[in-house]
Amino acid sequence: MSRNLAPLTVTAALFATTAWADVPQVATDISPVHSLVAQVMEGVGEPALIIAPGASPHEYSLRPSEAGALQEADLVFWIGPDLTPWMTDAIDTLASNAVVTTLMDADGTTVLPFRESALFEAHAHGDEDHDHGKDHDEHGHDDHADHDDHGHEDHEDHGHDDHAHGAHDPHVWLSPDNGAVWLNAIAAQLSAIDPDNAGTYYANAAAARDDLAATRTEIETILDPVRDRNFIVFHDAYQYFETAFNFPASGAISVSDATDPSPARIAEIQDRVKDQGVTCVLSEPQFDPGIVEAVMEGSEARTGVLDPLGSDLEPGTDVYGQVLRNLAKSLADCL
Repeated sequence: MSRNLAPLTVTAALFATTAWADVPQVATDISPVHSLVAQVMEGVGEPALIIAPGASPHEYSLRPSEAGALQEADLVFWIGPDLTPWMTDAIDTLASNAVVTTLMDADGTTVLPFRESALFEAHAHGDEDHDHGKDHDEHGHDDHADHDDHGHEDHEDHGHDDHAHGAHDPHVWLSPDNGAVWLNAIAAQLSAIDPDNAGTYYANAAAARDDLAATRTEIETILDPVRDRNFIVFHDAYQYFETAFNFPASGAISVSDATDPSPARIAEIQDRVKDQGVTCVLSEPQFDPGIVEAVMEGSEARTGVLDPLGSDLEPGTDVYGQVLRNLAKSLADCL
Protein backbone atom coordinates (compact mmCIF):
# COMPACT_ATOMS: atom_id res chain seq x y z
CA MET A 1 0.00 0.00 0.00
CA SER A 2 1.12 3.54 -0.62
CA ARG A 3 2.03 5.45 2.49
CA ASN A 4 0.38 8.73 3.26
CA LEU A 5 3.06 10.44 5.33
CA ALA A 6 1.45 13.84 5.77
CA PRO A 7 3.11 14.66 9.14
CA LEU A 8 6.40 16.01 7.87
CA THR A 9 8.41 15.26 10.99
CA VAL A 10 7.65 11.57 10.61
CA THR A 11 8.65 11.62 6.96
CA ALA A 12 11.87 13.45 7.71
CA ALA A 13 12.78 10.92 10.37
CA LEU A 14 12.04 8.03 8.04
CA PHE A 15 14.04 9.36 5.10
CA ALA A 16 16.74 11.54 6.64
CA THR A 17 19.39 8.97 5.82
CA THR A 18 18.04 8.10 2.37
CA ALA A 19 19.31 9.92 -0.71
CA TRP A 20 17.97 9.33 -4.21
CA ALA A 21 20.67 8.58 -6.76
CA ASP A 22 18.83 10.87 -9.18
CA VAL A 23 16.27 13.63 -8.78
CA PRO A 24 13.06 12.14 -7.34
CA GLN A 25 10.30 11.32 -9.78
CA VAL A 26 7.22 13.28 -8.67
CA ALA A 27 3.58 12.96 -9.74
CA THR A 28 0.83 15.49 -9.02
CA ASP A 29 -2.92 15.36 -9.50
CA ILE A 30 -4.24 18.72 -10.81
CA SER A 31 -2.53 21.59 -12.59
CA PRO A 32 -2.54 24.05 -9.63
CA VAL A 33 -0.83 21.45 -7.41
CA HIS A 34 1.58 20.67 -10.25
CA SER A 35 2.38 24.39 -10.38
CA LEU A 36 3.23 24.59 -6.68
CA VAL A 37 5.47 21.52 -6.89
CA ALA A 38 7.11 22.82 -10.08
CA GLN A 39 7.96 26.07 -8.29
CA VAL A 40 9.65 24.19 -5.45
CA MET A 41 11.51 21.88 -7.85
CA GLU A 42 12.61 24.63 -10.26
CA GLY A 43 16.25 24.17 -11.21
CA VAL A 44 16.27 20.57 -9.96
CA GLY A 45 13.58 18.66 -11.83
CA GLU A 46 10.02 18.72 -13.14
CA PRO A 47 6.95 16.95 -11.73
CA ALA A 48 4.48 15.00 -13.85
CA LEU A 49 0.84 16.05 -14.16
CA ILE A 50 -1.72 13.23 -13.91
CA ILE A 51 -5.05 14.93 -14.72
CA ALA A 52 -4.98 16.73 -18.05
CA PRO A 53 -5.85 20.45 -18.04
CA GLY A 54 -9.49 21.00 -18.94
CA ALA A 55 -10.70 17.71 -17.46
CA SER A 56 -12.91 17.52 -14.39
CA PRO A 57 -10.98 15.93 -11.51
CA HIS A 58 -14.16 14.50 -9.98
CA GLU A 59 -14.23 11.77 -12.65
CA TYR A 60 -11.32 10.86 -14.89
CA SER A 61 -9.85 7.97 -16.89
CA LEU A 62 -6.07 7.71 -16.85
CA ARG A 63 -4.21 7.69 -20.13
CA PRO A 64 -1.27 5.27 -20.44
CA SER A 65 1.30 8.05 -20.04
CA GLU A 66 -0.40 9.25 -16.85
CA ALA A 67 -0.55 5.75 -15.44
CA GLY A 68 3.14 5.41 -16.28
CA ALA A 69 3.95 8.61 -14.38
CA LEU A 70 2.29 7.19 -11.28
CA GLN A 71 4.19 3.92 -11.66
CA GLU A 72 7.51 5.74 -11.83
CA ALA A 73 6.79 8.16 -8.99
CA ASP A 74 8.90 8.30 -5.85
CA LEU A 75 6.63 11.03 -4.48
CA VAL A 76 2.96 11.79 -5.12
CA PHE A 77 1.31 15.07 -4.15
CA TRP A 78 -2.47 15.22 -4.44
CA ILE A 79 -5.40 17.08 -2.89
CA GLY A 80 -6.89 13.82 -1.65
CA PRO A 81 -9.82 11.43 -2.14
CA ASP A 82 -12.40 14.11 -1.36
CA LEU A 83 -11.61 15.66 -4.77
CA THR A 84 -10.55 12.58 -6.76
CA PRO A 85 -11.98 9.43 -5.12
CA TRP A 86 -11.13 7.36 -8.21
CA MET A 87 -7.43 8.16 -7.73
CA THR A 88 -7.18 6.26 -4.46
CA ASP A 89 -7.14 2.89 -6.22
CA ALA A 90 -4.84 4.22 -8.94
CA ILE A 91 -2.26 5.30 -6.36
CA ASP A 92 -2.54 2.06 -4.42
CA THR A 93 -2.15 -0.02 -7.57
CA LEU A 94 0.36 1.99 -9.57
CA ALA A 95 2.35 3.93 -6.96
CA SER A 96 2.53 1.37 -4.18
CA ASN A 97 6.15 2.24 -3.37
CA ALA A 98 5.77 6.01 -3.51
CA VAL A 99 5.67 8.40 -0.58
CA VAL A 100 2.21 9.97 -0.86
CA THR A 101 1.30 13.38 0.54
CA THR A 102 -2.39 14.25 0.82
CA LEU A 103 -2.28 18.04 0.85
CA MET A 104 -5.78 18.38 2.26
CA ASP A 105 -4.47 16.62 5.38
CA ALA A 106 -1.21 18.59 5.66
CA ASP A 107 -0.63 20.37 8.96
CA GLY A 108 -1.83 23.98 8.83
CA THR A 109 -4.30 23.46 5.98
CA THR A 110 -7.61 25.28 6.40
CA VAL A 111 -10.60 23.15 5.38
CA LEU A 112 -14.25 24.18 5.14
CA PRO A 113 -17.43 22.08 5.37
CA PHE A 114 -19.66 21.55 2.37
CA ARG A 115 -22.43 24.08 1.81
CA GLU A 116 -25.52 22.00 1.09
CA SER A 117 -27.92 24.83 0.23
CA ALA A 118 -28.25 26.41 -3.20
CA LEU A 119 -28.30 29.82 -1.49
CA PHE A 120 -25.52 31.15 0.72
CA GLU A 121 -25.66 33.51 3.66
CA ALA A 122 -22.91 36.03 4.34
CA HIS A 123 -22.23 34.63 7.82
CA ALA A 124 -21.41 31.24 6.29
CA HIS A 125 -17.90 32.58 5.68
CA GLY A 126 -17.20 33.34 9.31
CA ASP A 127 -14.33 31.87 11.29
CA GLU A 128 -16.64 29.47 13.07
CA ASP A 129 -16.92 27.41 9.89
CA HIS A 130 -13.18 27.14 9.38
CA ASP A 131 -11.14 24.13 10.43
CA HIS A 132 -7.63 25.57 10.74
CA GLY A 133 -4.83 23.05 10.79
CA LYS A 134 -7.04 20.01 10.50
CA ASP A 135 -6.20 17.28 13.02
CA HIS A 136 -4.94 14.28 11.07
CA ASP A 137 -6.68 11.94 13.49
CA GLU A 138 -10.05 13.53 12.73
CA HIS A 139 -10.82 10.98 10.02
CA GLY A 140 -8.99 8.12 11.66
CA HIS A 141 -5.63 8.71 9.97
CA ASP A 142 -2.45 7.68 11.69
CA ASP A 143 1.04 8.67 10.68
CA HIS A 144 1.37 5.67 8.37
CA ALA A 145 -2.22 5.25 7.21
CA ASP A 146 -2.73 3.18 4.10
CA HIS A 147 -4.79 4.66 1.30
CA ASP A 148 -7.56 2.20 2.12
CA ASP A 149 -8.32 4.48 5.07
CA HIS A 150 -9.47 7.07 2.53
CA GLY A 151 -11.84 4.80 0.59
CA HIS A 152 -15.43 5.47 -0.36
CA GLU A 153 -16.80 3.45 2.53
CA ASP A 154 -15.18 5.62 5.19
CA HIS A 155 -16.34 8.84 3.62
CA GLU A 156 -19.90 7.62 3.17
CA ASP A 157 -20.09 7.28 6.93
CA HIS A 158 -20.09 11.06 7.22
CA GLY A 159 -23.73 11.00 6.21
CA HIS A 160 -23.61 13.55 3.39
CA ASP A 161 -25.95 12.06 0.81
CA ASP A 162 -24.77 14.44 -1.90
CA HIS A 163 -21.11 14.30 -0.89
CA ALA A 164 -20.11 10.68 -0.38
CA HIS A 165 -16.50 11.66 -1.13
CA GLY A 166 -15.92 13.28 2.25
CA ALA A 167 -17.07 15.75 4.88
CA HIS A 168 -15.17 18.79 3.61
CA ASP A 169 -15.15 20.92 0.49
CA PRO A 170 -12.10 19.66 -1.46
CA HIS A 171 -11.41 22.83 -3.49
CA VAL A 172 -8.78 23.78 -0.92
CA TRP A 173 -6.19 25.04 -3.42
CA LEU A 174 -8.28 28.18 -4.05
CA SER A 175 -7.11 29.58 -0.72
CA PRO A 176 -3.73 31.28 -1.16
CA ASP A 177 -3.14 30.64 2.55
CA ASN A 178 -3.30 26.91 1.86
CA GLY A 179 -1.00 27.35 -1.12
CA ALA A 180 1.58 29.02 1.13
CA VAL A 181 1.33 26.20 3.68
CA TRP A 182 1.76 23.58 0.99
CA LEU A 183 4.87 25.18 -0.49
CA ASN A 184 6.66 24.51 2.78
CA ALA A 185 5.18 21.00 3.02
CA ILE A 186 6.30 20.18 -0.52
CA ALA A 187 9.82 21.48 0.16
CA ALA A 188 10.04 19.40 3.33
CA GLN A 189 8.93 16.18 1.62
CA LEU A 190 11.32 16.67 -1.29
CA SER A 191 14.19 17.54 1.04
CA ALA A 192 13.57 14.46 3.17
CA ILE A 193 14.28 12.13 0.28
CA ASP A 194 16.66 14.40 -1.65
CA PRO A 195 18.73 16.18 1.01
CA ASP A 196 21.42 17.20 -1.49
CA ASN A 197 18.94 19.66 -3.02
CA ALA A 198 17.22 20.71 0.21
CA GLY A 199 18.66 24.22 0.07
CA THR A 200 17.22 24.79 -3.39
CA TYR A 201 13.81 23.40 -2.45
CA TYR A 202 13.47 25.64 0.60
CA ALA A 203 14.79 28.72 -1.20
CA ASN A 204 12.33 28.13 -4.04
CA ALA A 205 9.46 27.69 -1.58
CA ALA A 206 10.34 30.96 0.16
CA ALA A 207 10.46 32.83 -3.14
CA ALA A 208 7.14 31.30 -4.20
CA ARG A 209 5.52 32.40 -0.93
CA ASP A 210 6.70 35.96 -1.58
CA ASP A 211 5.19 35.82 -5.07
CA LEU A 212 1.94 34.50 -3.63
CA ALA A 213 1.76 37.36 -1.12
CA ALA A 214 2.14 39.82 -4.00
CA THR A 215 -0.59 37.99 -5.92
CA ARG A 216 -2.92 38.29 -2.93
CA THR A 217 -2.38 42.07 -2.84
CA GLU A 218 -3.04 42.29 -6.60
CA ILE A 219 -6.29 40.35 -6.23
CA GLU A 220 -7.51 42.59 -3.42
CA THR A 221 -6.98 45.58 -5.72
CA ILE A 222 -8.92 43.91 -8.54
CA LEU A 223 -11.89 43.01 -6.33
CA ASP A 224 -12.20 46.19 -4.25
CA PRO A 225 -14.30 48.16 -6.81
CA VAL A 226 -16.99 45.43 -7.07
CA ARG A 227 -17.33 44.17 -3.50
CA ASP A 228 -20.92 45.35 -3.06
CA ARG A 229 -22.36 43.30 -5.96
CA ASN A 230 -24.03 39.88 -5.99
CA PHE A 231 -23.08 36.89 -8.12
CA ILE A 232 -23.96 33.23 -8.59
CA VAL A 233 -21.37 30.55 -9.42
CA PHE A 234 -21.92 27.40 -11.47
CA HIS A 235 -20.81 24.92 -8.85
CA ASP A 236 -19.87 25.43 -5.25
CA ALA A 237 -16.11 25.35 -5.70
CA TYR A 238 -15.14 28.83 -4.61
CA GLN A 239 -15.78 29.26 -0.91
CA TYR A 240 -12.04 29.09 -0.14
CA PHE A 241 -11.46 32.00 -2.53
CA GLU A 242 -14.55 33.78 -1.20
CA THR A 243 -13.34 33.40 2.39
CA ALA A 244 -9.73 34.38 1.69
CA PHE A 245 -10.81 37.62 0.00
CA ASN A 246 -14.06 38.29 1.92
CA PHE A 247 -15.99 38.17 -1.35
CA PRO A 248 -19.00 35.87 -0.84
CA ALA A 249 -21.17 34.43 -3.61
CA SER A 250 -24.96 34.49 -3.30
CA GLY A 251 -25.36 30.85 -4.29
CA ALA A 252 -24.34 27.99 -6.59
CA ILE A 253 -26.27 26.26 -9.35
CA SER A 254 -24.64 22.89 -8.63
CA VAL A 255 -23.23 21.39 -5.43
CA SER A 256 -19.50 21.07 -4.76
CA ASP A 257 -19.09 17.73 -6.55
CA ALA A 258 -20.65 19.25 -9.71
CA THR A 259 -23.61 16.89 -9.95
CA ASP A 260 -26.50 18.19 -12.07
CA PRO A 261 -28.83 20.47 -10.09
CA SER A 262 -32.43 19.48 -9.43
CA PRO A 263 -35.30 21.55 -10.89
CA ALA A 264 -36.05 22.76 -7.34
CA ARG A 265 -32.48 23.99 -6.91
CA ILE A 266 -32.59 25.81 -10.26
CA ALA A 267 -35.84 27.46 -9.19
CA GLU A 268 -34.22 28.62 -5.92
CA ILE A 269 -31.35 30.15 -7.83
CA GLN A 270 -33.69 31.87 -10.29
CA ASP A 271 -35.56 33.43 -7.37
CA ARG A 272 -32.29 34.62 -5.81
CA VAL A 273 -31.19 36.17 -9.11
CA LYS A 274 -34.47 38.08 -9.24
CA ASP A 275 -34.88 38.99 -5.57
CA GLN A 276 -31.30 40.13 -4.85
CA GLY A 277 -30.64 41.81 -8.14
CA VAL A 278 -27.83 39.41 -8.96
CA THR A 279 -25.78 41.02 -11.71
CA CYS A 280 -23.59 38.09 -12.71
CA VAL A 281 -23.99 34.32 -13.19
CA LEU A 282 -20.74 32.47 -13.80
CA SER A 283 -20.27 29.24 -15.73
CA GLU A 284 -17.21 26.96 -16.03
CA PRO A 285 -15.46 25.53 -19.09
CA GLN A 286 -15.79 21.93 -17.86
CA PHE A 287 -19.61 21.86 -17.57
CA ASP A 288 -22.82 22.16 -19.59
CA PRO A 289 -23.56 25.83 -20.44
CA GLY A 290 -27.20 24.93 -21.01
CA ILE A 291 -27.73 24.75 -17.24
CA VAL A 292 -26.59 28.35 -16.86
CA GLU A 293 -28.92 29.37 -19.69
CA ALA A 294 -31.82 27.78 -17.81
CA VAL A 295 -30.98 29.79 -14.70
CA MET A 296 -30.60 32.97 -16.72
CA GLU A 297 -33.97 32.67 -18.44
CA GLY A 298 -35.84 35.96 -18.05
CA SER A 299 -32.91 37.65 -16.31
CA GLU A 300 -30.76 40.55 -17.45
CA ALA A 301 -27.77 39.39 -15.39
CA ARG A 302 -24.46 39.13 -17.22
CA THR A 303 -22.55 35.90 -17.63
CA GLY A 304 -18.89 35.12 -17.25
CA VAL A 305 -16.61 32.10 -16.92
CA LEU A 306 -14.66 31.00 -13.84
CA ASP A 307 -11.96 28.37 -14.23
CA PRO A 308 -10.70 26.93 -10.92
CA LEU A 309 -8.23 24.60 -12.64
CA GLY A 310 -6.49 26.73 -15.26
CA SER A 311 -7.89 24.68 -18.13
CA ASP A 312 -6.50 26.97 -20.82
CA LEU A 313 -3.13 27.52 -19.16
CA GLU A 314 0.03 25.68 -20.10
CA PRO A 315 1.05 23.59 -17.06
CA GLY A 316 4.00 25.08 -15.24
CA THR A 317 5.22 27.28 -12.44
CA ASP A 318 2.93 30.24 -13.21
CA VAL A 319 -0.38 28.37 -13.16
CA TYR A 320 -1.22 28.60 -9.45
CA GLY A 321 -0.98 32.38 -9.21
CA GLN A 322 -2.61 32.84 -12.60
CA VAL A 323 -5.61 30.72 -11.63
CA LEU A 324 -6.24 32.97 -8.63
CA ARG A 325 -5.72 36.17 -10.62
CA ASN A 326 -8.00 34.95 -13.41
CA LEU A 327 -10.79 34.21 -10.92
CA ALA A 328 -10.56 37.78 -9.63
CA LYS A 329 -10.45 39.28 -13.13
CA SER A 330 -13.41 37.20 -14.34
CA LEU A 331 -15.46 38.23 -11.32
CA ALA A 332 -14.60 41.91 -11.71
CA ASP A 333 -15.31 41.88 -15.46
CA CYS A 334 -18.69 40.19 -15.01
CA LEU A 335 -19.75 42.35 -12.06
